[in-house]
Amino acid sequence: MTAPQPLTRNALAEDIARTARDVPGVAFLRPGLAGLLRAGRPATSGAAAVTSSSAGVRLRGGAGTSPLEVEVRLVAMRSRRTVEVARATRSAVEARLAALLPEQSLEATRVSVTVTGLV
Repeated sequence: MTAPQPLTRNALAEDIARTARDVPGVAFLRPGLAGLLRAGRPATSGAAAVTSSSAGVRLRGGAGTSPLEVEVRLVAMRSRRTVEVARATRSAVEARLAALLPEQSLEATRVSVTVTGLV
């Protein structure tokens, strides 16, 4: 039996994005300005590409003693209370991170959810 492969940052971002999109009330994830600008340029080899599946998720830190910072930007549905969608998304992402990274404590992880619009 082979040992499981370590989770890459891109795979982690895609998994978090999938988790956030599955939360009731989330219409879609919204990339930041950097993601929109990157989409207009051809990808260079060796550059960390932001895929469309994880465009609304940004990961920072997590190396050594710095905490892992997860930022999720989304557009919510007007039919739901925005604060409840944001809280549910944050809880879902925190639960998924606990399952994916059991060795990292939740105190060392910061999850923020920004609702950028309503549809």
